[in-house]
Amino acid sequence: MIVYATHKGGRYLPMEESLKEQPEGRRGLYVNLTNRCNCACTFCLRQMKKMAEQSSLWLKREPTVEEVEAELDGVPWEYVKEVVFCGFGEPTERLEALIALLRYVKGMHPDIPTRVNTNGLGELEHGRVFASEFAGILDTVSISLNASNAARYLALTRAKFGEKSYEAMLAFAQHCKPYVPNVVLTIVDKVEGPDEIEKCRKICADRGLTLRVRAYEDS
Repeated sequence: MIVYATHKGGRYLPMEESLKEQPEGRRGLYVNLTNRCNCACTFCLRQMKKMAEQSSLWLKREPTVEEVEAELDGVPWEYVKEVVFCGFGEPTERLEALIALLRYVKGMHPDIPTRVNTNGLGELEHGRVFASEFAGILDTVSISLNASNAARYLALTRAKFGEKSYEAMLAFAQHCKPYVPNVVLTIVDKVEGPDEIEKCRKICADRGLTLRVRAYEDS
């Protein structure tokens, strides 16, 4: 599934089905670009969640930019409150496609907010700083902080780049600040306890960043 909406119970539905179940109100429109990820997080639903074929986020192949644009063109935009690039893979793995599609959404629907959910390791993946390319097309970047130190972060994420991943993720957040209005770091409730969450809150406060505690989804 390339374009979908989320519903209670951890369900993902095509927009047509979403509107049948919930005909009123605006909702987030999610865009799934890839299965690829440079982390293998211990708590990730990729490894724990079974899905019916018709509602699976696993892609049989990566869609082209043109194919994603075609799906977006068919969306009832009057029901969309935000466009979120987030699937079961890491969206910055397909950086050029991500940038192109953010431009497309903002060009067609400039008043609708855009968001990218990312592990923040795209700079390591691509070997360059690219945050400036988000200027004017991305409203919020949500980055998975996950832990208060590099060793704990690596134990949780099993990032392919090793312990240097942690500081690279924090550097990416700082690089985004001049170009993205809302830079948010996240940690998952129940994966980490209150003490660890408070340490993460201080890290964000010291860097002028926002921390959001995400609800753990185990189904």
